Amino acid sequence: MEKFDIIVVGSGPGGYVTAIRASQLGKSVAIVERSEVGGICLNWGCIPTKALLKSAQAYNYAKHAADYGFSIEGEIKADITKVVERSRGVSAQMSKGVEFLLKKNKITLIHGEATLEKDKVVKVNNFGEITRFTADHIILAVGSRANSLPFAPIDGERIISYRQALVPDKLPKSLAVIGSGAIGSEFAYFYRSMGVENVYLIEYVDRILPLEDDDVSAQISRSFRKAGIKVMVSAQVKSVDTTGELCKLTVATKKGEEIIEAETVLSAVGVIPNTDYIGLEELGVEMVRGKIKVDQYYRTNVEGIYAIGDIIPTPALAHVASAEGICCVEAICGLNPAPIRYDNIPGCTYISPEVASVGLTERACKEKGIEYKVGKFFFLASGKATAAGEKDGFVKLIVSAQDDTILGAHLCGANVTEMISGIVAGRNIGITAKDLIHSVHPHPTMSEAIMEAAAAAHSEAIHQ
Repeated sequence: MEKFDIIVVGSGPGGYVTAIRASQLGKSVAIVERSEVGGICLNWGCIPTKALLKSAQAYNYAKHAADYGFSIEGEIKADITKVVERSRGVSAQMSKGVEFLLKKNKITLIHGEATLEKDKVVKVNNFGEITRFTADHIILAVGSRANSLPFAPIDGERIISYRQALVPDKLPKSLAVIGSGAIGSEFAYFYRSMGVENVYLIEYVDRILPLEDDDVSAQISRSFRKAGIKVMVSAQVKSVDTTGELCKLTVATKKGEEIIEAETVLSAVGVIPNTDYIGLEELGVEMVRGKIKVDQYYRTNVEGIYAIGDIIPTPALAHVASAEGICCVEAICGLNPAPIRYDNIPGCTYISPEVASVGLTERACKEKGIEYKVGKFFFLASGKATAAGEKDGFVKLIVSAQDDTILGAHLCGANVTEMISGIVAGRNIGITAKDLIHSVHPHPTMSEAIMEAAAAAHSEAIHQ
């Protein structure tokens, strides 16, 4: 039985990053993957979705070419087949890139389904061919899969998940999206941008993107409605009837029950961890509501078994899984890494306008009784945003009234997902609003809005 220092199960952003860092630290490493290298993120999640959204953005720019001084004769048409082909090509390229990195770092790639056995043994089933491997440390990074409503199971045709939404062979005439988190909102935006006439975005709570600050949710709701997306909040889907030509959704709203008809229903009601069928129960690995319980260095209650990413009770985000994997491996190797600050994890939604945030929302500050100030700057007053034709949105900073540190940052606008990292880094070292005011920002840029928002918190904003 071949032995390694570390075996990582799963090759997504948590798994492959973990394996590479372990190799850098001198460990012999194997990674087990049952499907495509790169996991869901590279193949069926983050990367192909962003490729689709870039196509939607390009399509929208082309349709509004006259706004930028161009004249295009004839109708501009979206070819969904070519759009999907481009997206799949991007994923394939990135997957091959990860394979190259694994080879470069001398990591053994093992294909097949992994099951844990006692004495730190990993059984791998590759289409009936069984092999076993052992390691001093086994790190689980097996990710998650789409959840579905009990009365609306995903069938892949009438009721679909993000997997089917990524690769349509044709556009539906109408689409109902259940759930307005990042996945639901991104697909609602994409399909509407591609020309689907009737797109419904249905959310159970009283606002879309419910994890974001209320002002962000309100801005995106306005932008979506302006784009022709039919936003329904405080709306509970009670049933979905797929027996007719169109799916019929019975939706309970404040005004009473409504019937929504759509050719296709996209279920975007979250994900569930892949913790079943890998031998956890037999080994006695402790879990809480389907997720594995770990300590600050991702050790389970079973010696030598670790878990990171979507299968533990932390934010189910690719960048979180990567950070957890690095922290886990560095702890195994005795480097004594600092535990991850989960209060400083950025979240991004790649719609138009984009959304990026970190830290506390204003609602959370009120609930916790924290004294705070708000600084807000609208891109309507930004020279760069006006020149780019991207005036929707704002930067909102929530600042401690006691020590002026940044409690939260909530950005909504063009390219804000590229701007949030600086605030995350600043929060790690306790940056204050005054620090931001006195940091010279380049002009003209979208990022000037961060400085202006900090100034607004002190009633010092120049351009509003």
